[in-house]
Amino acid sequence: MTILNHKFKAIPQWVDGIHFASKKESKRYASLKQYQSAGEVLFFLRQVPFHLPGGVKYVCDFQVFWRDGTVTFEDVKGMKTGMYIAKKKIVESLYPVSITEI
Repeated sequence: MTILNHKFKAIPQWVDGIHFASKKESKRYASLKQYQSAGEVLFFLRQVPFHLPGGVKYVCDFQVFWRDGTVTFEDVKGMKTGMYIAKKKIVESLYPVSITEI
C-alpha cells in the first residue's frame, strides 16, 4: 500500500474498516460512537452530500441526530481553504442548515 502525502499534512486513518482523511476526523467518529453508546446520539451519517448549482457538490463529514431532537451538521477541519469557505456559505444559503466546524 502506497502512502501519499496530503497537501495539508493530514494523516489518513482506518477505523472500523472506514477510511478517514485525517486523525482528527477519525477521533470525531470515535467520539460520536461513544455519544451513541451513551444514548446522547441516536445515530449519525458520514459524508453527507449537498448538491449545489453548476453540478458542484459539497460533502459534510457528519450529520448527527441527537437524543433531544436536534440535528447538527459537522465538518472536521484542520485548515479552512477558500473553496471550503465559499461552498459552506453557499450550502448555508441554499439549505436550512448551519455547519459546525470541529
